[in-house]
Amino acid sequence: MKVTVTATAPDLDAPMDPRFGRAACFLVVDTDTMSWSVVENTQNLNAAQGAGIQAGRTVVETGSEALITGNCGPKAFRIVKGAGMRIVTGAKGTAREAVEQFKAGSLAEASGANVEGHWI
Repeated sequence: MKVTVTATAPDLDAPMDPRFGRAACFLVVDTDTMSWSVVENTQNLNAAQGAGIQAGRTVVETGSEALITGNCGPKAFRIVKGAGMRIVTGAKGTAREAVEQFKAGSLAEASGANVEGHWI
């Protein structure tokens, strides 16, 4: 399965970025092999608004089946969920640890956004 994880740096052992729309980058991880690639999110780091929507579109384009992040606002949640992806919020630790937690079933799927829009 392919999942996307928010990260603070382009490394599987980097800490997770708790933000979705303004995450430093996204790591697209194959949960079977743990191979991964980086999708930059630099265009959204300093955006005045719309970061969640743009990040949502970017993540949907990866073809991932799930998003693992710390927090997800309402507009981004609608974009990602509307594309049929599972969203897991509240994950912590490194990106690798978050994927391992997801694989072990210890992270619950979110039923809605867990922060208001424009959370920084």
